[in-house]
Amino acid sequence: MIRLRSITILAGLLALAGCKKTNQYAAPPPPKVTVTLPVSRPVIRYLEATGTVTAIASVDLVARVQGFLQDISYTDGAVVKAGDVLFTVEPLPYQARLQQAQAAEAGAKAQLTNAESTFARQQELQNRQVSSVQALDEARAQRDNARAAVLQAEANTQLAAINYTYTRVQAPFDGRVTAHQASVGQLVGTTPTPLATLVQVRPIQVTFSVSEQDVQRLRADGAKRGERGPNVPTIKLELGLQSETGTPHRGQLDYISPVVDPTTGTMTARGVLENEELTLVPGYFARVRVPVGEPTTALLIPDAALNAGQSGRYVLVVGDDNVVALRPVTAGGLQDGLRVIESGLKPDDKVIVSGLQRASPGQKVEAALTDAKR
Repeated sequence: MIRLRSITILAGLLALAGCKKTNQYAAPPPPKVTVTLPVSRPVIRYLEATGTVTAIASVDLVARVQGFLQDISYTDGAVVKAGDVLFTVEPLPYQARLQQAQAAEAGAKAQLTNAESTFARQQELQNRQVSSVQALDEARAQRDNARAAVLQAEANTQLAAINYTYTRVQAPFDGRVTAHQASVGQLVGTTPTPLATLVQVRPIQVTFSVSEQDVQRLRADGAKRGERGPNVPTIKLELGLQSETGTPHRGQLDYISPVVDPTTGTMTARGVLENEELTLVPGYFARVRVPVGEPTTALLIPDAALNAGQSGRYVLVVGDDNVVALRPVTAGGLQDGLRVIESGLKPDDKVIVSGLQRASPGQKVEAALTDAKR
C-alpha cells in the first residue's frame, strides 16, 4: 500500500515537471536615436582665430617741468578729448619767468634800435670823412652784438613760453585716462614718473595670428576683386568677446605682417574696429573671423552631432538597414548654430544628433528623423 502511494506521488511530480515552460533569452530592443539629414545652403567660408584687443595708442602722461601738482582736472577712468587739461603744475613761477624773458627781449630790441641808429650816423659821417674808420667799425660791432642779443632774448622767451605751457598736462588724443598716480601738492617732474596713462579706445584694434596658407587665401581673394600687390586686401572682419554669442562687432582688416614667424609658421594680422559703444577694452581675448571668398553651397549639421577621436573628427550615421556607421569628416566653422562640413558627408546621410552615447559603429538602432534647420 505504501509503495503504491509513493509511485502515485512520483508520477504526479513528473507530470507537473512536464508542464513547466523552458527559460529562453530574449534580446533587448534596439536603442533609440534621433537622426537628421544635413542642411544644404549657401555659406561663406571664414578664417577663424583667437585674437587680443589692443589700443591703437597708449601713452604715459609725465610732468615735463618740475613743480608742485596744483590740480587734477579729470575723473579717474573718464573719456577725454584731445587738448583737455588733465593736470596742472603750479604755473606762477613759469609765468614769471616768461614775463622776465619778454622784458629782456624788449630791452634787447631797444638796444638794437639804438645800435642801428648809431651805426647809421657813423656811416654817414664816414662818407663825409668827418669820422674815423675805427668809430664806424665799433658802431658796426655794437649793432651786430645787439642783433645777436635780440636773437638770444627771443629764444629765451620761446623756451620760457614752452615751459609755461608744460605746466598744463593735456591729452594728446581722444581716449580714456587711468587712475592718477600723483596727488595734489606732490612734487612732480623731478623724475619721469607717469602721472597717469591715456589709452585710445576709439577706434580700437585686434591682433591675431594666421597661417601663411590663410594669408595666401586672403590675397587670392583680393586678387579676384582686382587687388594686387603687397597691399592688405580690403576685407571685413567680425569679432566676438568670450561672453558674447556670435560675432556682433564689425571691423576692417588693415595689416598683415610681411614676414612669417619661423617658430610658429604664422603671420601677425590686425584689424581696426570703430568701438562706438566702447565695449571693447584693451587686453580682452576675442574670437575673430574673416570671410574668405564668395558664398558657396555646403552641408551643415547640428554641432552636437560632431565627435572627435584619435584619428580626427567624425559623425555617426544610420544606414538604410538601421546599422550605425562611423564617418570621418572635415569640419568648418559655425553658421547660425550649425556646423559646416567641408567633406566626408553626403546630402542623404542620416546623422545621429541625439542618443550618441547609446550608439556604436556596427550596432543596429531604431532611428527617429528630426529637422536640423534653424
